[in-house]
Amino acid sequence: MNIKQLEVLRTLLATGSTIATAKAMGLSQSGVSRLLAQLESDLALTLFARDKGRLIPTPEATILARDAENVLLAVDRMSGHAEDLRNGASGPETVRIGLPSSMWENFAPAMLLDYIAAFPGVRIETFFETTTAINKLVEERTIDLGFLRMEGEVGPGIVVDKVASGQSVCVIPKGHPLAELEEVTPKHLRNVPLILIGRQRPNRMALDQAFKRAGVKQLVKIETHTNSSACSYVAHGLGVTIISSFYANLYRHLPVVHRPFVPRSTQEFGLARAGGVPLSIAAQALSDALKKQILLSQNSE
Repeated sequence: MNIKQLEVLRTLLATGSTIATAKAMGLSQSGVSRLLAQLESDLALTLFARDKGRLIPTPEATILARDAENVLLAVDRMSGHAEDLRNGASGPETVRIGLPSSMWENFAPAMLLDYIAAFPGVRIETFFETTTAINKLVEERTIDLGFLRMEGEVGPGIVVDKVASGQSVCVIPKGHPLAELEEVTPKHLRNVPLILIGRQRPNRMALDQAFKRAGVKQLVKIETHTNSSACSYVAHGLGVTIISSFYANLYRHLPVVHRPFVPRSTQEFGLARAGGVPLSIAAQALSDALKKQILLSQNSE
């Protein structure tokens, strides 16, 4: 027994003839007769009496037609729901994503603008955390996706796909004498107020070592914990900072300039998800929206 047979039963009851049923369903008359015969054989019941070319429904056909109608309605609902999932009209109640704190101000809203228009039935929950915290949230499956800096080991059962990279840059207020340089070294920053982030993190420790090797004592004016606050402090003339170009590019609207910092170092960023668990259509679309916004944020001038 299959869906097409049930559709034949329903249409035959409505039209009363194989000719009209064939026309309504876009089938041949012989095709309709064959499907009806198969259904009667599968059910081991006679559904229509044949009388001089006419089909007269049996009481059993009338009873089973109600079941057929319920099945076909359920199939229609399922097909409609599947279409809504494909088109973004509905989906999982909530898709959860973890992002670094520095991405809340401009990046996240820009990422979500087109996504929400395409997936109006999906609720988004954003978590702004450190790389360590995002890694843990993915591991615990609290979130579906997590954008993080690729440093050290990730938790078990986590897959991380590289989606971006950056180079260390010095972020300088516009009009500052250092802005005249093509690149900045620790020696250029002697006695220059510094705004530094990530104390005790691998990248910060590598930066501290670069100053030590150059014989330059850092003049740390402000310790902070987000790239966004560091760039904002620079924009207000409180000092200069050294961060990844990936984050610096998110704040090009501020009155600051970027210069490569030497010794050069590269940072890689990835999108983490639970391994062995396919993303829902809605979560995959959010992953694609994030990647699209990365390209826009890093390439626009």
